[in-house]
Amino acid sequence: MKSKMVKKSRLQELRDQYGQKHVKRTTIIQRLKRKFGIGSRRCSSCGSYGSHLRVYSLGMCRQCFRENAPKLGFKKYG
Repeated sequence: MKSKMVKKSRLQELRDQYGQKHVKRTTIIQRLKRKFGIGSRRCSSCGSYGSHLRVYSLGMCRQCFRENAPKLGFKKYG
């Protein structure tokens, strides 16, 4: 009789090694469920979760805003 070898996922191996509460699963689906905080908003152009400019309904991260600011009509003073 052959014993069936079941390959554990990497997540399951980490949970066995470090314990259930120390290894969390963060997937895109879990990020989409968030209602507030950094993980709830994505940049409209690049999709990053970093710092955002929500003023004027931009929804862009600061790096994309610096690239697109002249196209949007913003001017740099000083």
